[in-house]
Amino acid sequence: MECWEEAYIAGIIDGEGSISLSRMHTNEHRRSCISIASTDKELLQFIQPLSGGTITNKKNYDPAHHKDSYTLTIKKKEDVLSLLTHISPYLRVEKKRKRAQWILMEYEKVTPRNGKYNPKLLEQKLAFENGFLTYKKRPASADLVIHLMYGGDGGTCVSMLSSWH
Repeated sequence: MECWEEAYIAGIIDGEGSISLSRMHTNEHRRSCISIASTDKELLQFIQPLSGGTITNKKNYDPAHHKDSYTLTIKKKEDVLSLLTHISPYLRVEKKRKRAQWILMEYEKVTPRNGKYNPKLLEQKLAFENGFLTYKKRPASADLVIHLMYGGDGGTCVSMLSSWH
């Protein structure tokens, strides 16, 4: 993904998207999920090959007054983590940026591949979910880690992740 695409998608998510934890089934733990809602299907079709996910149509109950609307939903763990890695330095809405960082730093630590949780890991997973859902501003003493990523055009993109302690 080119640097300009990363920044562009981050802007779309800042304005029209959400970074959340969702339950796909009633009796399971929440999974990371990114969704973007738009009345412009072409926009979502541009983003989808870069991000993965599926585009769904929302039923329009009042076509005389409302445009058709669509949602791009990214649920696959690898796709969510990859996209967040690329766009997090460009997110400007603090809550979305912090949620992206929280997922990038903690999600894999508390999510076993087989979905089986021992008591300690289950406690950590629930604490992760609670921390995510009860977002608070990052303390001033948080560490800052800077990663450099090189774009295919020879340009350099700077990626910053703040760790919450």
